[in-house]
Amino acid sequence: MTDYALVLHPDIQQSGGQQNDGGPALRAPEARLEEAVGLAAAIGLEVVQSEVVTVKKVRPATLIGGGAVERFIEEIRARDIGVVVVDSALSPVQQRNLEKAWDCKVIDRTGLILEIFGARARTKEGKLQVELAALSYQRSRLVRSWTHLERQRGGAGFMGGPGERQLEIDRRLITERITRLKKELTQVQRTRGLHRGARQRVPYPVVTFVGYTNAGKSTLFNRLTEAKVLARDQLFATLDPTMRRVVLPSGQVVILSDTVGFISDLPTDLVAAFRATLEEVLAADLILHVRDAAHPDSRAQQADVEAVLADLGVTDAAEHLLEVLNKCDLLAPEERARLSLRDAEQPKAVLCSALTGEGCDEVLEMIDRALSAKRVEASLELPLSAGAALSWLYDRAEVMERRDDGMDCFLTLKIAPADLRRYLKKFPESAEINKELAETYGQAQSAREKDLQSG
Repeated sequence: MTDYALVLHPDIQQSGGQQNDGGPALRAPEARLEEAVGLAAAIGLEVVQSEVVTVKKVRPATLIGGGAVERFIEEIRARDIGVVVVDSALSPVQQRNLEKAWDCKVIDRTGLILEIFGARARTKEGKLQVELAALSYQRSRLVRSWTHLERQRGGAGFMGGPGERQLEIDRRLITERITRLKKELTQVQRTRGLHRGARQRVPYPVVTFVGYTNAGKSTLFNRLTEAKVLARDQLFATLDPTMRRVVLPSGQVVILSDTVGFISDLPTDLVAAFRATLEEVLAADLILHVRDAAHPDSRAQQADVEAVLADLGVTDAAEHLLEVLNKCDLLAPEERARLSLRDAEQPKAVLCSALTGEGCDEVLEMIDRALSAKRVEASLELPLSAGAALSWLYDRAEVMERRDDGMDCFLTLKIAPADLRRYLKKFPESAEINKELAETYGQAQSAREKDLQSG
């Protein structure tokens, strides 16, 4: 049975055109409302009414004004609305008071996003992450979740002791479950670290997709890799990360990684719970930021994604970030011409349409150029009998010059620093011959790798 829903976006007025977080008002209230309606639809709610509610002064008891609360009572009854979505953060008290006034379920933006993630998680890791975030969110709201909080029951030992209130028992059980989940996720993080270490030993660079939800990441991923990842015109259509092997125009092999979409005001608990998954971004050789170029709030979405990246610890995004302006097929001709001119001046940006395939070859070429630019020139000496090492280098590097002298071979090549480290580790006898090079590349780790291991 489909629940009828009312979606409200409180437009909190403050001086200087500021939002309630003190940041610039990048989005129009109507755009925020439209996004909230999309989030509600993503969990199967039928939105029968949506409205922007102007809030001149935040009410501690209900967030919105008393007149607005009274006005919606009749509309909720008349339309048989069972759920009201408030596109803002509600305190437990505000949520409880609104539910009492409207006699229906009320959820805030955080609760709505958690509902979506809970419905979409498929892997064991994803389910653990969502459950942890949901329990952390619910723990502070137990006061409104039960009608029997004043009842007491006796007990002995670990059952809680005589006179322990039901609220205290529930909070304790949730705390214990959170502790167990954190231990399980710690193990997941260790496993991910092992898998990440294994991938680093495989001589393929990793390119990770990031972007605002519904920007077209999964559609572009499918187009470039011929994969069949779920791609819909829907917020948070996919949650679990996917990886695929792709051959670039130069013949270089890379691993493309699709990740969960970002969104404004992403719940802190959710970011923390999904940190093990999102840390794949930290380990990437390149980050491909997929933007919806046709969206009116494209710039604001870009700022939100960059904020999440900064929160994850991506401090060198400018060095590793490439930009894909997706959905160019939806652009007006003049806007498309303007963006095309801008991209011609920026080697790290491409205009494309993942739906039609236009510009997708240019995306692969941009990745190819960016990875080639990271290569360093190195001179290597190795015996001609080292056929496996020679083959490895010819597969992974650009050999610029080769000179054979007796039993030895001298190579001048361009190679990615990470690949050179892999080579020297894979062929220690070559590291012994090329000691100076090994000291420079083989024994040193980049600052990003050190940060990842220490994190």
